[in-house]
Amino acid sequence: MYRLYYQILGFVSTTRLFNVIVLCLTQYLISIYILAPERSLTSLILDFNLFIIVLVTAISTLSGYIINNFYDSEKDRINRPKMFFLGNLISLINQLKIYFLFNLIAMIISISISYKVFVFYSFYIFIIWLYSYKIKRFYWASNFISSAIVIYPFFGVILYFGTFSFKVILMALFLFNLLFLRDLVKDLQNFNGDWIQEYKTIPIIYGVFKTKIVASFFSLFTFILSINLLNFNLGNIYFYYLLSIFFILIWTVYLWIYRDQKNYLWLRNFIKVWILIGVFSITLIT
Repeated sequence: MYRLYYQILGFVSTTRLFNVIVLCLTQYLISIYILAPERSLTSLILDFNLFIIVLVTAISTLSGYIINNFYDSEKDRINRPKMFFLGNLISLINQLKIYFLFNLIAMIISISISYKVFVFYSFYIFIIWLYSYKIKRFYWASNFISSAIVIYPFFGVILYFGTFSFKVILMALFLFNLLFLRDLVKDLQNFNGDWIQEYKTIPIIYGVFKTKIVASFFSLFTFILSINLLNFNLGNIYFYYLLSIFFILIWTVYLWIYRDQKNYLWLRNFIKVWILIGVFSITLIT
């Protein structure tokens, strides 16, 4: 009984199940409130092709977290010992077996919809593997690709509905910047483990001070994006982007004040919470 409990706990930790649930929920929310607002809620929920796109996103993202955990196990042993313990309640060999099984299921389901969906998610799976295996060791490329991977599944539903506007681009860029800032702080937090494992992150190559300058630049860009989004008729989500201006300013100030791993973790979690608030704020769009 205890063994099964720990295996379930290990699976949830390894696959970041909560993150995947939020990702799938976000795909449905942007479909309902941004991409196809003219359609009824029932028709979108019962849309079989949309369901399959979200399902394939979930399965391939779960497999992505597994392979990322597989390659990061030694680094997490140093940087995040508690997460290392939880993530390795399932053996590395079994993690690989689950990874290949999930990818196989995702490919079979996607090809049943269309060749384009199959190619779209095949690239998604490949780029996650390449990032986990190689790219994440290279500064700049690591942070950009990591952030791009997170927003990539949203283009699946955007292409499905054929809705692409300047407003959608700005909202995607806003999310990309928050994710990039989150990753920069994560690199600051994981400095010791990255240095030991010879990862070439921005803090390792340029130092903490210059990394904070880079983060401040992206904070400024996020600030500008927030102001520009206020010019669109977005309903009550207007207040989310208005508050984002103050959030990013305060967050940047504390970025320069904080200097240790514990406080970097707090900054990273604040970004996560703000992104989560943004997800639920989508329901305020009219």
